[in-house]
Order: sequence, then C-alpha cells, then structure tokens
Amino acid sequence: MRLDDEQASSNVEDRRGQRGRRGGFRIPMGRRGGGGIGIGTIVILGIMWLVFGINPLEMLSGGGLQQQTQQIPQTQQQSPAANDEMGQFASKVLSTTERTWARIFQENGRRYEEPRMVLFSGFVQSACGAAQSATGPFYCPRDKKIYIDLSFFREMSTRLGAGGDFAHAYVIAHEVGHHVQTLLGITEKVTAARMRSSKAQANQLSVRMELQADCLAGVWARDNKDLLEKGDIEEGLNAASAIGDDRLQKRSQGYVVPESFTHGTSAQRVEWFKRGIQTGNIGQCDTFG
Repeated sequence: MRLDDEQASSNVEDRRGQRGRRGGFRIPMGRRGGGGIGIGTIVILGIMWLVFGINPLEMLSGGGLQQQTQQIPQTQQQSPAANDEMGQFASKVLSTTERTWARIFQENGRRYEEPRMVLFSGFVQSACGAAQSATGPFYCPRDKKIYIDLSFFREMSTRLGAGGDFAHAYVIAHEVGHHVQTLLGITEKVTAARMRSSKAQANQLSVRMELQADCLAGVWARDNKDLLEKGDIEEGLNAASAIGDDRLQKRSQGYVVPESFTHGTSAQRVEWFKRGIQTGNIGQCDTFG
C-alpha cells in the first residue's frame, strides 16, 4: 500500500510496554455475551494447538484458559501515532478507514463515530475483559475500541503464510467492520439472537457476523483502490483464505468440525471479501439475508 502521504490517525492509544497483574484472563467471546471476538482469535488458537498443545475448540466453547478476570492498573497513554514503523502503518490504515466510513455514513444521512485503536504488547484490559496476545486482534463493542498486538502480523507471515502490508491492513479493516456493525445496530441484534439460540445456531450467527465484516473490509479496499499496489488484492485474499475455520482446524487437529465454525470457511471469507471489493456497496454485504 502507498501510505507515505497519509496522515496518522489521532485515535490511537499506545499501551505497549505497560505491565499489569496477570492473575488470569478470559478470551473476549462476547458475540453471545456482548463482548468482542476478532479475526485473529481462531488463528492464534490454531497456533497454540500446534505449539503448546492447547485445544482451541475447548477455548472457543468456554473452556481452556477462561478464568476470572482481575482488574489491571493501566494508564491510557494516548498518542497521535506510534513512533515505530509498524505502529505508524497501523495508524495510517486506521486513518484511511476513518475517511472511508465518514463518507459512506454521510452519504446515508448519518454521522460516523470513529473507533479508537489500542496497541498493546502481551496483555491488555478492555471493557470486554482482559486478554493476552494469543487472543489475536479484536474489537470490543462496549468501549468501541480495536485492540491489537502488532506481533500478530509477524505470526501471520511466519506461521500462516499470509504476509504483506495489505494482508495486515485487511485485518485492521475487518475489525473496523465490526465497529461499523455496532454503529448500525447489527451487533446488538445478533447478540440478542445468540442469547436465544442453541450453541450451533449461535456459531452460525457468529459466522455471518464475521463474513459481513470481511465484506465491509472489501468495501474499504474498493474505496482506497488508489492506494493499492500490484499484488495487494492477492495478499488480502490470501489472508482471508489462510484464516478460514476449515483450513485452521485441518492444520491444527487434522480434521474439520463444521458445527464449531465461528468465522467461516476459507472459501466463504474470500467470497465475501471479494464481494465488498467488487461492489463497494455495503448493501451487498447482507450475510443475514
């Protein structure tokens, strides 16, 4: 991506290097309970299976590392943009999403409320609970913030073969897509529906939420096509494919459990991301229709 002329977003909180009391944590699983789950959660869970032998399905079903959260004393250091290269990159990508969604909301007679992005390292406290880097990037609708440990991008490249700056930008745009869902009232409705549903039905609703966020990320990509370079779209599609539930489960445990899917298959993620890119129309992102 060509971001040299882009301004960094002012909506960045850099909490990297801050330390807290690590008496346990829970994965923010709140699509059903009101919290947040991000694009990277299932990715990192797959990696944890490979490296540490931790069953990701237990974690996604409420077992595993779920523990009672302890409050972490933190001061929120706010910065226009981080001073390092990757922090600058993330901040500039966020800025492009702000421009895109401000325009789209305005065209539809609404005002876009910009989310904040929290950069952290190792451990973080959000309004949806405490989380570690293993949670992956996630969006918390309770405080309307995106949380990301930038080391996740290195994991994408080295563990999943999903490298490239646009692949990383896609991750941020996907989480911003969850913010758009919150502003449009979609998150609240789906959360309520999941509370009334069986586990299998709740998982299906989660899949539809994630696929819609992929489509919204595609809308953002179409709106910023002037910033794209040769090969960028392919990087994004490769990233979408690399983090499909079926591909990650096959890689981590050797078999696939479709009823446990929470993000969608590789083919579905690619399909909806492409639809957003091709149409640039949020009306074409109705994964619930």
